[in-house]
Amino acid sequence: MTGLVERMRKILAVLLAAGMVATAAPVMAQELAPEHLALAREYVDLTDRAQIYEVTLVETGIETLRQVVTQNPEIIDQTDAAITAVLDEYRGRKGELLDQFARVYAVRFTMDELQEIVDFYSTPTGEKLAQTNAEINGDLERVLAVFESNLKREFFAKVRAELREQGIEI
Repeated sequence: MTGLVERMRKILAVLLAAGMVATAAPVMAQELAPEHLALAREYVDLTDRAQIYEVTLVETGIETLRQVVTQNPEIIDQTDAAITAVLDEYRGRKGELLDQFARVYAVRFTMDELQEIVDFYSTPTGEKLAQTNAEINGDLERVLAVFESNLKREFFAKVRAELREQGIEI
């Protein structure tokens, strides 16, 4: 048992170290040429078919409305007006988020690579991929959820069977 615990600790330490290294990367601090950022932003603009900023604003507004109205149902009209005013404040700030997305891509891809990516997404096939990416990602999430659910049951059953072979019932 001690050997297994020690191995699990080592595996956990390696995973944590890898995660810490990955998250410690100075993504935002790295200096990038304006043309590099512009090319990355072009890619982001070409692929922003899901309108992620607008969707996030609306979802946040709905969540806020639910939270406030659940506790104070008598102020639904005032809350709706306040949320509309705040949404109006944020509507013009989409560029800030997309610029940060562009920075992430610019850090990871060279100018030549970004140009190839932009060229691809400017083709009919690239446009179709950008158009369907949100739907595809949703489908992939559902497939992964089913896989994880099945894996957890199967994995547990196999561990139970292994333990049973050792004379341990759980």
